[in-house]
Amino acid sequence: MGHLDHATFGWLTPVLSYVMACIGAALGLRCTVRALGASGRSRRNWLLTAASAIGTGIWTMHFVAMLGFSVSGTDIRYDVPLTMLSLLVAMVVVGAGVFAVGYGRDRGRALVLGGLTTGLGVASMHYLGMAALRLHGDVTYDPVLVGISVLIAVVAATAALWAALNIKSPIAVAVASLVMGGAVSSMHYTGMIAVGVRVSPSGDVLPGATAMQFIFPLAVGLGSYLFLTSAFVALSPTAGEREASASAQRPVESPLR
Repeated sequence: MGHLDHATFGWLTPVLSYVMACIGAALGLRCTVRALGASGRSRRNWLLTAASAIGTGIWTMHFVAMLGFSVSGTDIRYDVPLTMLSLLVAMVVVGAGVFAVGYGRDRGRALVLGGLTTGLGVASMHYLGMAALRLHGDVTYDPVLVGISVLIAVVAATAALWAALNIKSPIAVAVASLVMGGAVSSMHYTGMIAVGVRVSPSGDVLPGATAMQFIFPLAVGLGSYLFLTSAFVALSPTAGEREASASAQRPVESPLR
């Protein structure tokens, strides 16, 4: 069995991945709150932004954490098409969950459906990303720990969507995002503890790209997207602010004499 190191660079990758998960969760929750206060095309656009933010944040969290993953006795490469597919899956499935909450008439049923869909999407992204791993050896999983990681993903997603439906203040959303980020990180590392690798030393060149060739530049790009979108959302007026601005601009009628 090869020795697995989940933090080659010390605390750098776990802390940075947690930060990315929190940013994605905070942005997604804020956009979902905005969506619930809007209608028509505006609601759809806010929900699309929420889905892309949460999906991007979770994917970036996973692969930033994977930058610190190494196995003794073998190099590691990543299958580029599968890695990109994992990002697409994250956005699409998380989007389905967010839209279920955004348009569901029965809030309770929408929350259960959205949480289950989003949680399974998070887990699918994680294990699809792991399937993109290329190394000299065989990868195995502890089924009990895999099941626990999926359960954590579903519970975390349901809690996050509940927060979006019931928590409105920015401070409360920030606290919920910290909890969500911790839950997503816990899901990731629980899934990673489930991994075992039996190394088969070989001089053959592994297919795929190294983490620094492919994962790092993409993670930096997606992280930049999250920061820029966060700034856009922070500067965008809320529905209440727009209504107050419109009221202030209405001409004041003179009182009847």
